[in-house]
Amino acid sequence: MSAGPEPESATEPLRALLRPLRAAIVDLDGTLVDTVGDFEVALNAMLAEFGLPPVTPAFIRRTVGKGSEHLIASTLAEVGALPSLQQAAWDRYQHHYLRINGRHSEVFAGAREGLAALAARGWPLVCLTNKPGAFARPLLEVKGLAPFFAHVFGGDAFARRKPDPLPLLEACRALGTAARETLVIGDSGNDAAAAQAAGCPVVLLSHGYNHGEPVHAAGADLVLDRLDELPRLLAAASAAPPTAP
Repeated sequence: MSAGPEPESATEPLRALLRPLRAAIVDLDGTLVDTVGDFEVALNAMLAEFGLPPVTPAFIRRTVGKGSEHLIASTLAEVGALPSLQQAAWDRYQHHYLRINGRHSEVFAGAREGLAALAARGWPLVCLTNKPGAFARPLLEVKGLAPFFAHVFGGDAFARRKPDPLPLLEACRALGTAARETLVIGDSGNDAAAAQAAGCPVVLLSHGYNHGEPVHAAGADLVLDRLDELPRLLAAASAAPPTAP
């Protein structure tokens, strides 16, 4: 995001978007935490057990975000393994991921500060991820992010996952907010598509995993480089008087 001043006519649509917001739904992998290191260790430990070659961080970055089952299936296809190995591979992957969860990942710069500033505004926050809940909750705990969230919903919490709008609508129900009042914060086209279908505004962060595609083409209302840029924009939107019709 450019740091320079923008003309009033350009900033008013952003202010109109941000003014009514009072809660947020926040993605996890690629949005709050860079988890490629965890995925790499767990996946390659699983593959080694079956005598299969390792996958690269580049492959992981363009593959994560659609749920662990998709990740396992894509990984097996990448290394030329038979699809019939899916269940056994999933079982061993879970074992390894739970063993190392959070040890090889890092909270993105500005993520903790951004969450703290949103919470200080009185916003209730939900963490909504396609990652299984049994992986998501311990990761938030070990990274010190769990206290910011009123609820944590994994990819197994509802009948469908992002990019389907159902998880976002259920998260809004848990927050007690209308979709138009609830900001989705993510890093990929999955988040943008789900938000648009649910009627939520959406901000994407540029440092995440958008399946190898440019994040600026994902259809977000706004793309930021760091989460802690958002509270400043919210404060400016709240302070500015509405433009006269």
